[in-house]
Amino acid sequence: MIVPMRKYAFMVYHKEYDNFLHTLRNLGVVHVKQTKPIAGCAGLQEMLTEQKRVTALLKDFKKWNGEKKELVLLPARDIPKTEGLRLVEKIEALQEKKVQLLAEKQVLQKDLAYMEPWGDFSYTTINNLKEAGYIVTFFNCPTARFEPKWEDEYNAFLVNNVQSVSYFVTVTKKGEPIDIEAERPKMPDRGLEVLHTAHQLLQENIRQTDDKLKEIAASEYNTLEAFDKSLQDEFNFTNVQIQTERQADDRLMFLEGWTTKDQAQNLETELDKQGYFFRQEEIQEDDKVPIKLKNNSYARLFEPLTRLFSLPNYAEIDPTPLLAPFFMLFFGLCFGDGGYGLLVLLAGTFLKKKVSPDMRPFLTLGQYLGGTTILVGVLTGTFFGVALVDVPAFKAVKDYFLTTNNLMTLSIVLGLVHIVFSKCVAAYKTKVQKGFKYSIASWAWVFVIVSLLMVFGLPMLDIQLSQTLIHVCYGIAAVCGLVVLFYNAPGKNVFLNMGSAIWATYNVASGLLGDTLSYLRLFAIGLAGGILGGVFNMLGVEMTAGLPVVVRIPLMLFILLIGHGMNIALCMISSLVHPIRLIFVEYFKNSEYEGGGTAYLPFKKA
Repeated sequence: MIVPMRKYAFMVYHKEYDNFLHTLRNLGVVHVKQTKPIAGCAGLQEMLTEQKRVTALLKDFKKWNGEKKELVLLPARDIPKTEGLRLVEKIEALQEKKVQLLAEKQVLQKDLAYMEPWGDFSYTTINNLKEAGYIVTFFNCPTARFEPKWEDEYNAFLVNNVQSVSYFVTVTKKGEPIDIEAERPKMPDRGLEVLHTAHQLLQENIRQTDDKLKEIAASEYNTLEAFDKSLQDEFNFTNVQIQTERQADDRLMFLEGWTTKDQAQNLETELDKQGYFFRQEEIQEDDKVPIKLKNNSYARLFEPLTRLFSLPNYAEIDPTPLLAPFFMLFFGLCFGDGGYGLLVLLAGTFLKKKVSPDMRPFLTLGQYLGGTTILVGVLTGTFFGVALVDVPAFKAVKDYFLTTNNLMTLSIVLGLVHIVFSKCVAAYKTKVQKGFKYSIASWAWVFVIVSLLMVFGLPMLDIQLSQTLIHVCYGIAAVCGLVVLFYNAPGKNVFLNMGSAIWATYNVASGLLGDTLSYLRLFAIGLAGGILGGVFNMLGVEMTAGLPVVVRIPLMLFILLIGHGMNIALCMISSLVHPIRLIFVEYFKNSEYEGGGTAYLPFKKA
């Protein structure tokens, strides 16, 4: 559900305003109305940049602290902003130095690899020969193309043969032409020994830089974390000052904001106690009221899905508890394999004890999704790609497993149920927002669709209706059709209603067909995963047939592990993407979900 909000206006004398803001921040329950864009304020943008720099360093240090388990973090120091920024610059300089050293190391390693075939030699000797009028030229070519005559014609000396490539040099008099069909590589300006020495020195510099970063990570991590919070507080405080309207020649400060209904009384009591003026205001239709969701422990797991699309606006209903069971079922149908679902359930259960509290809800969601997949796998008779219907031990119950035709029908039925349900949500939403009479046409559409589905859809499922019931359904569809035709927009001209109703009928009919076909992917994706699992089982058995048992079992396990691992990864992706698509496209469209809500972020200390 969406937590009810209360809107307040505050009027404070300018000399008391800073104290008032500190009081408001300590209460931590007021979401300040944003009247001016942050992007237009250079001061706020500069603060955001500073904050991003500190956040990036904390992220790097957190990784360091995760890798270096022996690090003992020292307590935080309370430092002013100038010192904090100097600390940030010092760390950034060390990081930049390390990046440069690593780039140099990469170049050195490339030069070392290039020089290895040539061996160790002195550039001093080459320079001495040059002064004496002799030029040393380096060549390499495929070994098959090396001509022994070059040894006589150009004083060629074969240095090395590596991987069918010959490396050789020629010593010729200065100005003497060399007609050799071979590549002339661009040689490094240092010999192998010098390169090795430089590489060792570079490694030592990198180690020393790492040690300095490690030392700072241990001594200053908590300080940086505290500094980051102080920057957040400074940004939030300055932002509230910018959102304040100055009135009466800047003597009065006017501010608007929202708080939750359950916090409103505490806010009023505290402000009354300190003598600040405030007034509760009516929420207007165009107000961008902040949104805070409040759901039970089950529905709360699916709130990231709602946030991924968009929070509802204040005039809507929270879609989270309504989409949760459908998403679970769609995921189970797409994953489809009971064995895979068991792995997801066990992985979620095991990892919940290892991860941070922030990650546990996602693993709990994984447990629910894994459990649903197990249930679907039991119904379809698929376990790690094995069709249980073909297993003799399940012969007595094989008629209870869902067949391919059953799954296709189930997908279509689920799609129709989901669409009709979303139409009901849209009708209820219209009733809440505009009143019952404006929702009559929406409810009429629901009855038209349900009545026609009963008449034409149930016989396809071998469910025969009595003639009387069929006539009743036709009667309901006809009456509701007249409502749709003449009362789809209360208060408007009848002929305008007819025109809009005809257009709406076309959209509903075409949309209903297209949306229903989208749900066939539930069947197709689940079927594809099951078939791939069976294929990998067949490969594991048939490709190892005839091998000795000692060889066959490890090889079979290897094939099954790689095959099912790939299949699980593919199934996981498709089982998340397609149900999300069905929710975001089919459900949100048919339920007339608007979204666009802003998260409730009260003004408080970090």
